[in-house]
Amino acid sequence: MTVRWGTLVFTLVLASVAAFLLAVLSAVAGFGGGVLLLPVFVALFGLRFAVPMLTLTQLSSNGARVWLNRGAVRWRIVGWFAAGAVPLAVAGGLLLTHAPLSPLKRVLGVFLIGVVVWRRLPRRAGPPRERTFIGVGAASGFGSALFGSVGPLTAPFFLAYGLARAAYIGTEAAAAITMHLTKIAVYGAGDLLTTRVLLYGAALTPATLAGAWVGKKVVNRVSDHTFVVLVEIGLVVAGLLLLAGFS
Repeated sequence: MTVRWGTLVFTLVLASVAAFLLAVLSAVAGFGGGVLLLPVFVALFGLRFAVPMLTLTQLSSNGARVWLNRGAVRWRIVGWFAAGAVPLAVAGGLLLTHAPLSPLKRVLGVFLIGVVVWRRLPRRAGPPRERTFIGVGAASGFGSALFGSVGPLTAPFFLAYGLARAAYIGTEAAAAITMHLTKIAVYGAGDLLTTRVLLYGAALTPATLAGAWVGKKVVNRVSDHTFVVLVEIGLVVAGLLLLAGFS
């Protein structure tokens, strides 16, 4: 019993450190923490537990980012995003509940590498219209429910609209909360929110809140480009490991 408790404590400490560091990364770069944290959670807890746990930690992290940047949030954008995100998050959550795990891990590996490719593709100039965020939200809601986080895919749209720094970080986080709340409801209906998941999610919450606070303090002192490069390297490595079957 002692060994089991020791293993549990070690696992939670390791997960908390990862959650803290990646919450700092999200607060500084505006994206990347969730998609990098997912492979860590998959390795520690398994995919079926990892996605709901990630949703709980992201809910607290994004909530903190909204509060810290509340004066700059563009709520109209959040509303359009939610209109597409909520129904598709329900569909993605239901699929996660019933889909076999092995193919999902391979798809997740392709998804992580695809994120980097997507970000490197040239895109046409010109800011998107507000209604465009219905489609952005729909794609994000489905992908987020299935893979835990799709922030790097949606980030270019928020940035192209002209949001920067506090406005970008706060608005993106508020939009993400609409997905996370929907996913939690679907996971609960599908019996994915077990007592273990809830307890682990609660245990990791202080680390994500602390990370969001620290990230807010350093957001104007660190090069965004450096963080973006590190995120992309991490995504490729994690994707290759998942494709190779190491997680």
